[in-house]
Amino acid sequence: MLIPMLAAIVAITPLAIDMYLPAMSVLALGFDTSITTVQQSLSIYLAGYALGMLTFGPLADKIGRRPLVIFGLSGFTVISLLIALSTSIEQFLILRFAQAFIGAAATVVVPGYIKEVYGDNTAKGMSYVSLIMMLAPLLAPTLGSLIMELGDWHLIFLSQSCYAITLLALVLFKLKMPSDKDADSRSQKSFLRAYYTVFARDGVKLNITSGVLTAFAFFCYLTASPFIYMEVFNLDKSLFAILFSTNVGALMLANIVNSRIVSRYGSKRMLHVSTFFGVIAACGLLMVNLLDSSYHFTVLMLIPLMGSLGVMSVNADAIVLLKFKQETGTATAVIGTLRFGFGATAGPLLAYFYDGSAVPFSALMLCAILLVGVCQFLQSRLPKTPSIEAQP
Repeated sequence: MLIPMLAAIVAITPLAIDMYLPAMSVLALGFDTSITTVQQSLSIYLAGYALGMLTFGPLADKIGRRPLVIFGLSGFTVISLLIALSTSIEQFLILRFAQAFIGAAATVVVPGYIKEVYGDNTAKGMSYVSLIMMLAPLLAPTLGSLIMELGDWHLIFLSQSCYAITLLALVLFKLKMPSDKDADSRSQKSFLRAYYTVFARDGVKLNITSGVLTAFAFFCYLTASPFIYMEVFNLDKSLFAILFSTNVGALMLANIVNSRIVSRYGSKRMLHVSTFFGVIAACGLLMVNLLDSSYHFTVLMLIPLMGSLGVMSVNADAIVLLKFKQETGTATAVIGTLRFGFGATAGPLLAYFYDGSAVPFSALMLCAILLVGVCQFLQSRLPKTPSIEAQP
């Protein structure tokens, strides 16, 4: 039950982001404001989440994970309820920031729990969690639409409040790990010293960079895919939804495969192999779009590419987390914040290189994955570093 529960905790973020998307126009009408103002709530949420991770990551290492999970889910429950009761766009935007900030306290500790359970097989556990939580962004817009059929937008945030309080009850009774009682396993470092420890640790920076570049490639896909499928290839919304789901399915299948074989081959080898196949698929994606081929070829190239990104992501993160014993919360905060930060640059870069085709999108994804390959080549040239148990 532990892994589904941890995945459900992490899923509060994609649920909070995606469930209310079908209600944006209704929100704009209800608050008597423009749709663009309501859309800003998404950026505000991401900013609050990033700031929350930066704040609560080192705090989790110092006071323990369980108190932060309880605090984060309790706060998320209350604030989601307050959002449902908000009467102005200003209240709505402020509360969305608070919802993300406090919710980060619950999610930032999850990778640390996974590492505690799986040890050297952390990538296997992260694959399981990623597999489960991928269902959240896939189902969330549909759930939001169904809720809108039953009532209005207030019910969406009421349902989020109910979801969080249900998780809170499970956590109070079921989440009891050895580290929650072991005060000796906690970090005594200050806030800034904890971050210095993460960035100064040998063998970390290039793997963090690999994970960030992987996230950038994924955000390029998320940002560009509606335009590519519906504007460049003139596909209707129904077919776009099917193709988008196919790519999510590729991610899920890749995580299943990774969870089955990573224990045998190790995260480092899985990262290298998936990067190699990612480069091949990205080259193919760029080639078919340079040749102005049918959308079928783009779909065929994206399936192995998205699968490769899924394997690259979990293994890059696992390699980093295994470098730490007491600073997993801080390391998770660094990974998450940098991923969201660099992922947010995908939109402006795609807009800058926009030429009405799928070529810029393909080229940016290829560049990101090639840079991952460069990082891994440079990493292989460095002297080997000991595992966390051998490090202070």
